[in-house]
Amino acid sequence: MLAGAIVVMMFSIALGLKPEHFAFLRKRPLVFFGGLGAQLIALPAMTLALIAVLSPPPSIALGMIVVAACPGGNVSNFMSWAARGDVAYSVSLTAGSSVVAALWTPAAILLWSGLYPPTAELLNSIDFDRLSFVAQTTLMLAAPLGLGMVMAHWRPELAARIRGPLALFAAGVLAFIVITGVIEFMPILLPGWALIVIPVVLHNALAFATGAAAGRAFGATPSQRRSLTFEVGIQNAGLAVVLLLAQLKGLGGAAAIAALWGVWHFVSGGLMISIFRMIDHRKAGP
Repeated sequence: MLAGAIVVMMFSIALGLKPEHFAFLRKRPLVFFGGLGAQLIALPAMTLALIAVLSPPPSIALGMIVVAACPGGNVSNFMSWAARGDVAYSVSLTAGSSVVAALWTPAAILLWSGLYPPTAELLNSIDFDRLSFVAQTTLMLAAPLGLGMVMAHWRPELAARIRGPLALFAAGVLAFIVITGVIEFMPILLPGWALIVIPVVLHNALAFATGAAAGRAFGATPSQRRSLTFEVGIQNAGLAVVLLLAQLKGLGGAAAIAALWGVWHFVSGGLMISIFRMIDHRKAGP
């Protein structure tokens, strides 16, 4: 079920990928690649720095790393629209990160977790086969992505017809996994709530800040900066939960972190939308 959810999710994402989604690569390559860099490099690097400061238990640190290594999702596109960001830019970044994630995510998880000794030791303690993890996860992400892109190119009508139902099914399964994950790990969440809630809230807040700072650094427009704020701040926590449960044996605190992030980012995203709307209202005046 877990692996199937990932396959369906990646396949449905690929069915919606179109050449125009990568238009920013040609029009404003610095803003496009800068945004991808903020997601793929700056966010995990910030995560590692936060872990070094907080020194959480290894399983919680691993959960933070896995979330940071996952791509963004369609939720960020909706939040970008609601906050009056640049939706086209948001969709372009989601498409780009989804394509790159098929190869980058498994390698990034190993790279960043290997740079923090406690998480490296944790993976060693569970007799973790790194080569098998990279091969299986890459295949699980890349194969449906490739098949979906092929169908979208050669059978666009069929792709358009089945994309919606598949996307809803995948979203439903992932939501179910996140919710059941929160319930399942409630015995961990309640006694050690400070060890889990505080890192999630700080991590998510710094992710938003990282996206906003990257947008300013790469000369993005104000609306593009808003979109990049959500692209970096709203990660695919459902994918993180599935990877942790299916590939990394759950590891208690790690899966709890990812599941709680999946719930919390709707709260934080809503707060960010409200802040941006308030700014617009004040600028518009009475």
